[in-house]
Amino acid sequence: MKINKILYWTSTVLLCLLMGYSASMYFTSTEMIKGFFESFNYPTYIVIPLAILKVSGIVMILWRKSTWLTEWAYAGFFFDMVLATAAHHYAGHGVIGFSLYGLLLIFPSYFLGKQIRA
Repeated sequence: MKINKILYWTSTVLLCLLMGYSASMYFTSTEMIKGFFESFNYPTYIVIPLAILKVSGIVMILWRKSTWLTEWAYAGFFFDMVLATAAHHYAGHGVIGFSLYGLLLIFPSYFLGKQIRA
């Protein structure tokens, strides 16, 4: 059980750091991020709402008081990472990158979190 807790907290902290870095870039370098969104043919008006949702998701995943909100936070992170990985692939940037790493971190964080909390 101890190894599961270590793996859970390692993957969860790394996932939250990755999403926090992403949200901070969205807030501090909004124009650059909007340029990336335009190159992916995504609407630019969702940059700041996405950043707010990423911060909210981090809070929900670390807080874990509401199972329902925690599930939604993981779902949001999952879809964000899948769509970001696909966007980078189709833009010719390749699949390997932060979005893929985040996608790989979601699974141990989510499933080990369910084991530990059960």
